[in-house]
Amino acid sequence: MADHNYFVYILTNPAKTVLYTGMTNDITTRLAQHLEKRGTKESFAGKYHCYNLVYWERHQFVQHAIEREKEIKGWSRKKKERLIEEFNPDWKFLNGEV
Repeated sequence: MADHNYFVYILTNPAKTVLYTGMTNDITTRLAQHLEKRGTKESFAGKYHCYNLVYWERHQFVQHAIEREKEIKGWSRKKKERLIEEFNPDWKFLNGEV
């Protein structure tokens, strides 16, 4: 059986005031797409300059990733912050590390 990679991730803007949760099967390409669209009104992430990766998790099955993305999107900001801080206490931008 093939090993698949699906990622659920959280991005923030440079000031760390906005959070965006997404899901992809190619995190490197997806981060580049977010960076290219920064400042555009084509998407929420673009409009609010969300292109800095602060959290990610890998899933083998697409359905698990979709369910997890929906779960996190339904959380309060406070709960998302706790998740990020457990994974990345300093809110370091992780784009170059994936």
